Amino acid sequence: MHIQIVGLHAPNAPRLRALLGPGFEVEALQAFAGSGAIRSDVVISNSIGADEAARLHCRLVHVPGAGSEQIACPSLPAGTTVCNVHGHEVPIAEFTLHAILEHCLQLWQYPARLDAPAWAQAYASRQQHEEAHGKSLAIVGFGHIGQEIARRARAFGMHVIAVTRSGRQGAAELADEFVPVSTLDDVLARVRCLVICCPLDDTTRGLIGARQLGLLPAQSLLVNVARAEVVDEQSLYEALRSGQLGRAVLDVWYQYPKKGQPPVSPSRWPLHELPNVRATPHISAMTPALLDRRYRFMAENILRLQQGQPLLNVIYQAP
Repeated sequence: MHIQIVGLHAPNAPRLRALLGPGFEVEALQAFAGSGAIRSDVVISNSIGADEAARLHCRLVHVPGAGSEQIACPSLPAGTTVCNVHGHEVPIAEFTLHAILEHCLQLWQYPARLDAPAWAQAYASRQQHEEAHGKSLAIVGFGHIGQEIARRARAFGMHVIAVTRSGRQGAAELADEFVPVSTLDDVLARVRCLVICCPLDDTTRGLIGARQLGLLPAQSLLVNVARAEVVDEQSLYEALRSGQLGRAVLDVWYQYPKKGQPPVSPSRWPLHELPNVRATPHISAMTPALLDRRYRFMAENILRLQQGQPLLNVIYQAP
């Protein structure tokens, strides 16, 4: 069986090869060929354009993560199956809770030095900080990631509002309220922390705009661990620059570097320069444990494909 790992994940070909064992050819490619048919039993990539998808001849496209918006599914040939991978919700939930606690504790305001010369002034100028306990947290998207965030937030005594497409109650023990995304505006005025962890599609692109940011109380925190475009870029910059929004922790961005192209800033607006922005380079899920879970899952699915067993996490089947 022939497997291609294409793009950013190509360096992990040896990991997958070791998990699958003999009888599997795992090829690492920096990019697809610019023309001609693309033939393989399995293709692993997080980005397949429409032209590439139309040239693809494979049985399984495996996305090595949860987000599949960069896979041109409608252009795939009939019979192609697309699967994704979860398992990154634990580190992302830990990253998010760290962001919330940092926002409440404001440890950055204390001096880096606490020696004898600095001690008297530091002690005399102590300020009160906030508690996460009792604060309302709205989680937009209540899938694997949202639920792991909620589980930890509940342990800190936060009031969790789960915002889903339908508002139907699910995993009731993890949230105090379930509301449909259509009524998101109605709850924002009482939210101190807003976490974005929903998929990006036509219904969520620009979901959080100037109106929604304006409804949040002053000194609120926004954390985006989903896709940048769920939050309107210019509106976010203006709200943070003006102080209308207290703080943002942004791990996902509007522009990404691409091999062979000139360097780009993470945003068309200088978000990363604002003092009330914590900017991280899409690292919230990057742990050794995640890579192990991710590639073990994909190896299991490839073995299932070889053995004719039902595949796990099927998100699209080309008709």
